Amino acid sequence: MQQMIVDLPDDLALRLSPLRSQLPQILEMGLREWNSDVTSEFSGLAEILECLAGLPTPEEILVLRPSEKLTEQISALLEKNRTIGLNESEERLWQHYEYVEYLVQMAKAKALLKLKVS
Repeated sequence: MQQMIVDLPDDLALRLSPLRSQLPQILEMGLREWNSDVTSEFSGLAEILECLAGLPTPEEILVLRPSEKLTEQISALLEKNRTIGLNESEERLWQHYEYVEYLVQMAKAKALLKLKVS
């Protein structure tokens, strides 16, 4: 484990002091949120992948649905593709959505198999 020294404003240092043992988790969550803000179009995908990475039960996998925000982003891309077409970055984003959809479909198929075998 590496040690880092960080200069913080006094008020933030006071708020973090009682949470000292939890700082790695707080920083990890903050980084996820930061990355989500920087690439907000991927935030819905991250939620789905994090859910799958948590090894949910077959029942939880079967009810897995995209967030409303992700559904809106996908709908907007579909509409733009139908009307004026997608630019290069939007096309890459669409490919990411397709790939995650494929992963979710595979997970749901395996979940159904597990439930039928049980």
